[in-house]
Amino acid sequence: MKNDLTFRPWQEGDDLELLQIWPDAESTSAATFRASFAPDSDESPWRRTLVAEHKGVAIAAATVYETSLHAEHLWAYVEVAPDHRRGGIGTELLERLRRLAQDSPSGVVSLRSKVDVESDAVEFALAQGFKKIQRTRVVRIEAGAVPGVPLHQNEEGEMTQAIEDIATGSVELTQKVWDFYQRSHQWDPPAQTSLGRVNRLFLSDEAEAFGALVLRDDVLSARANGKKGDIKAFAVSYRPLEHDMPGFEVEDDAATEVLLGYDFDYPQAREAILQMLSPLAAQYPVTVEVTESMEDLSILIDQLIKMGAASVVENSFVVVD
Repeated sequence: MKNDLTFRPWQEGDDLELLQIWPDAESTSAATFRASFAPDSDESPWRRTLVAEHKGVAIAAATVYETSLHAEHLWAYVEVAPDHRRGGIGTELLERLRRLAQDSPSGVVSLRSKVDVESDAVEFALAQGFKKIQRTRVVRIEAGAVPGVPLHQNEEGEMTQAIEDIATGSVELTQKVWDFYQRSHQWDPPAQTSLGRVNRLFLSDEAEAFGALVLRDDVLSARANGKKGDIKAFAVSYRPLEHDMPGFEVEDDAATEVLLGYDFDYPQAREAILQMLSPLAAQYPVTVEVTESMEDLSILIDQLIKMGAASVVENSFVVVD
């Protein structure tokens, strides 16, 4: 077969040709990587994308590109049509990506990818010298399945905690989101960036963020000083991109995607997470992404899964070479 293969840069229209022979994406991450296929670019972000053709028909593609938020590795992705796998095409594409990576403007050559735990991609990545550095799960939490956890109050019955709607443009919320993101990604440290960019990435209309809740603690003491109390946990909900597609209809049991974060140094972090989750999932299911580095959240999610209140929708490894 190799004698019948040719390799060339990505061209407009290749996605339509490949989708005719590729099955549906196996996971959200695979769909996201597919969306990253694009013509080569020397502008930010730098990108190189290749297509493998068999007798003139596109059967595989691979891409490598820089990201400014996580700059220690380049993202890389390879996909081969099922009928053409295990023939060395993926290996050849990956080797070509590695050579192309030598020309990245940042000088970074290490590759990073994300593979489904139960897919053939794990075996392929490990055989190519990649190592697992993190497990990440997307978990669905069913409506009404999280027991309610009351907010704290003092001996006089005055509430010392509060759950509050907050504007997604809030500088205070943006800082808390960034603090959480940095602490939960020490295994792949993000580059320093401005709060304005953090807000655009996680809390803006562009990011499809449409609402946020926060849990505040010590609200009585803070109120005496003209403040509101420190944010100990937060939840940001997102509008699925598919909702903007013509003819799209929301399923009755569709779950809302939620970024759930908390103060890593808060002694009652697990309780705070439940205090946020219970009202969030009171009437409608939600999905949250959790990594092993989010220890308190990960432990709670494991408990909810054992209770039958939650289920794993996606289970992936982040791998690096």
